[in-house]
Amino acid sequence: MTLRNYLLAVALVLPACGGSSDDAKTTQPVTTLAAQPDTAAAPQEAVGKPSTELIPRTVFFGNPDKAGPQLSPDGKQIAYLAERDGVMNVWVAPSSDLESAKALTADTARPVRRFFWAYNNTHILYMQDAGGDENWHVFSTEVATGKTLDLTPMEKIAAQVSATSDRFPSKVVIGINDRVPQLHDLYTVDITTGEKSLLLENPGFLSLMVDDNFKVRLGTTMSPDGGMVLKTPPAASKKAKPAIDGKADPMSGWQEFMTIPQDDSLTTSVLGFDKSGKKLYMWDSRGRDTSALVLMDMKSKKQKLIAEHDKADGEGVAMHPKTKKPLAASFNYARREWKILDKSIQKDVDKLSAISDGEMNVVSTSHDGNRWLVAFLDDDGPVKYYHWDRKTQKETFLFSNRKSLEDLSLAKMHAPVIESRDGMPLVNYLTLPVASDPDGDGKPAAALPMVLLVHGGPWGRDSWGYNPLHQLLANRGYAVLSVNFRGSTGFGKKFINAANKEWAGKMHDDLIDSVDWAVAQGIAQQDKVCIMGGSYGGYATLVGLTFTPEKFTCGVDIVGPSNIVTLLEAIPPYWKPMQDMFKTRVGDWTSEEGKADLLARSPLTKVQQIVRPLLIGQGANDPRVKQAEADQIVAAMKERGIPVSYVLYPDEGHGFHRPPNNLSFFAATEAFLSAHLGGWYEPAEASEFTGTTLQVPTGAHGIPGFPGLLKSLAK
Repeated sequence: MTLRNYLLAVALVLPACGGSSDDAKTTQPVTTLAAQPDTAAAPQEAVGKPSTELIPRTVFFGNPDKAGPQLSPDGKQIAYLAERDGVMNVWVAPSSDLESAKALTADTARPVRRFFWAYNNTHILYMQDAGGDENWHVFSTEVATGKTLDLTPMEKIAAQVSATSDRFPSKVVIGINDRVPQLHDLYTVDITTGEKSLLLENPGFLSLMVDDNFKVRLGTTMSPDGGMVLKTPPAASKKAKPAIDGKADPMSGWQEFMTIPQDDSLTTSVLGFDKSGKKLYMWDSRGRDTSALVLMDMKSKKQKLIAEHDKADGEGVAMHPKTKKPLAASFNYARREWKILDKSIQKDVDKLSAISDGEMNVVSTSHDGNRWLVAFLDDDGPVKYYHWDRKTQKETFLFSNRKSLEDLSLAKMHAPVIESRDGMPLVNYLTLPVASDPDGDGKPAAALPMVLLVHGGPWGRDSWGYNPLHQLLANRGYAVLSVNFRGSTGFGKKFINAANKEWAGKMHDDLIDSVDWAVAQGIAQQDKVCIMGGSYGGYATLVGLTFTPEKFTCGVDIVGPSNIVTLLEAIPPYWKPMQDMFKTRVGDWTSEEGKADLLARSPLTKVQQIVRPLLIGQGANDPRVKQAEADQIVAAMKERGIPVSYVLYPDEGHGFHRPPNNLSFFAATEAFLSAHLGGWYEPAEASEFTGTTLQVPTGAHGIPGFPGLLKSLAK
C-alpha cells in the first residue's frame, strides 16, 4: 500500500448519506462547552417554506433495500447488505435462489459497511468500529452457523486487513497497531479459530505489502519532502546491524527498491503482483502527468505500458482473480471509461452494455472468472445489479438497491468543464430541479437559488451518477453544483499538486470561479447561493463565510476543521507516519513561520467576519476532525454574539451513518436552507427519528420547526 491507497482509507471525506438504523450503544455524556444548553433567551424562530408534496427524505437517506453484493469464490453463494431489525447486516443466499437469503451477521449498534468472502467459501469477514471512533476490528462469521469471532480482540486499535490468498483459504493477514499506535504489525490469523502468529513486527513503515504466499515483499516509508520510498526486506540470514548507540537498527538490511517523488506521491501506487510474483502492477505518473497502468519487472525494474489516458489518472483495474491478468482498466475524467485489455471479455462487455445505458462496473467475480456480478449506475435512478454467466452468455437481474426510486421522476446530472481564472480545467457536476430542466440541457429558464456542494479530502473527487444529496436539494427547488477544485484526485499530478499549500487560497478561488460561472450562465441567483460540505468541504464552508463573507447567503459545515493547526496537532496516531506529506501539501504546523501561515488560513482566526447564517453538524467521536474543531468556532461566534446553529451526535464519528441521525441532520439542513434560500422543506416529525441521539446545543431557533421537534423528542 502506497500513499495513494493509504489516503483512500483515511482521507477526509464527505459523510455518508445513508447507513444503518437503530443504534443500541450506550453513549457517554458529552461534557464540553458546546454540549451545554443555551442560557440566553432564544430569538424568534427562523421561518421556511414547509411542503408535504416533496419526495420524502427517507427515500434518499434511509437504508437501501439491498446493497454491495459479492459472489463467493466458488460462485455458489451471494452475500449482500440489507436490514436486520433496522440495522444493515450481511445476508447470504444461494446464487440461484436469492429469495431464500438468510441474515448472517447480527450487529445491533452500527451498520456493517465493509465485508468480503474468505477464500474457503464458508466464512464472511467484516469490519466494525464503535460509535464512529474508527477503531476498526476484524470479525469472522461462519456462514453455516452464524458463529462470529472477533479476530482482533484488543482495545484501542485500528486494525487493517492487509492480505488474503487463495493459497491460504482459511487465513488472513491483519495489521494491528496494539504495540505502537503509529505502526501496524502484521499477523497471520486463522479465521476459523482466531489463532494468530506474528508475520512481521513493523520496523517503521507507513504500510507493508504481502504477496500470495503471505511473504512480505515491500515496505513504504515517507521521505522528508512528502515523497515515498519503497524498500524490500532483508534476506532471512541477515541480522540488523547495531546503531551508534548500541541498539539494533530495525530498518537495517531493508534495501531501497523504488523512489516516488513528492510530485508523484498521490498519483503513483503499487497494485500488486502478477501470478509469478516476479512482476509488479502499478499506477505510475513518473515521467508523465496522468498515471498509467504499467507492469514492472522486479529484478530489472523495466516497465511495460498497459493502459493510459491523456486527461485522467487510472481509476480501477478489473483483474482476473485466478490468473492475475488485467482484463480492463477504467479512467474517469467527466465520466468513467473502460479500456478493454483482454479481448476474451469483449463479447461479454458488448452484450452487457446493451442491457443498460448506465455506467457498467463488475463488482465481484467467482474465482474462476466465469461468473460476474455487474452493477449499472445511473444519475436518475437506483443501482441495478445483474448476475452474468460467461459460459451461457446469460444475464439474470438480481435487484436494484432502492426500489422506491424506480418510479420517481428524478433529476439528471450534467458535467460542465469550467476554466478557472488561471486556466485550470475544472470538471463540475450540475443538477437542476426536474421542472427547471425539461430539455435535459442543464439550462434553466430562470436563475435558481443554488447550493455549492464541496467534497471532502481534499484528496478525493466528485463523480457522475446518482447522488442522494443532489437529488434531495434539487427536489427542494435548488440548483446543485459540485466542483472538482484543484487538489481533487483523478485529473493528473499537475492538477493535484497545484493545491499544495493553497487551502483558503487557489482552492477556494476555484469554488468562487465555478459559482461565478453558474451566475453568468443564468443558472444561479447571485444573492441566493449556499456553500455546504463535509470534512474538507466543511472547512471550505467556513472559509467561504470568513474569507469571502458577502459571497454566500449561508453555509452548512459538516465535520469541518476550523483551525488547521489544531487539526494537524490532533491527527490520529496511525496518521503520524504520513505527517511529512501534510507538511508539504498543507503546511508546517511545527515551525513558527508555518504555524503563522496556517493560522492565517484558518477560519477560526477570522470568525469576526462571519455575517451570514451558519449550520454546523458534528460527531462527538470523530477521530479525524475532533469535536473541538466545532466547539471552538461555536464558542468564538457565541462570544461575539454571532448566531450559529450547532447539531451534535454523541454516537457518531466522521460522518453520520445511523439513519435516524442522518435523517435528522438533513431534516435540519433542508429546513435551514429553506429559511435562507427560499426553497421548500419537508416538516420534521419526531416519529421519523426514533433512536436518534440528536442534540442541538445552540441555535435551534435558527432551524425552522426544530424547537418544537426537540420538545417532542424529549418526551
